[in-house]
Amino acid sequence: MPSELLSFGTETSLPLSSIVLRLFVAMICGGAIGFEREWRSRAAGLRTHILVCLSAAIVALLTIEIVHYDIFQGEEVRMDPLRLIEAVTAGVAFLAAGMIVYSKGEVQGLTTGAGLWFAGSIGLACGLGFWQIGLIASTFALVVLWLLHFVGAKLPSSDDT
Repeated sequence: MPSELLSFGTETSLPLSSIVLRLFVAMICGGAIGFEREWRSRAAGLRTHILVCLSAAIVALLTIEIVHYDIFQGEEVRMDPLRLIEAVTAGVAFLAAGMIVYSKGEVQGLTTGAGLWFAGSIGLACGLGFWQIGLIASTFALVVLWLLHFVGAKLPSSDDT
């Protein structure tokens, strides 16, 4: 049995400071989106969005580390790092779909579900080291959530016509 399997910690290819920073940025980005949802008293709020974003970032970091881990370098091991991204996307989509309900002739939870899916994408971006994309996308999402909420409040509803 290789000694790597018996050791407690596995050395990472990325510096620990880089890993911590990527996870921190994912936490901040997920928290920003989650705060907006919490403020609107939605079911998936601050903690949920942070956890989704952090978990996606962890999967992204693990994708990088697995590719560089010696135990997975043999001919008999075939790695496709994109499968982990697909798994995160599918898992988060499952959570997001659970937030969407049809009640009394109305669909509810679409924005919260989209926010969870978005948090997963931000987490992947931050975990893969594309924190600039994560920060820019989070800023755009907050603009969409806040600005369009106010615009939507000004538009006449179907009840008014």
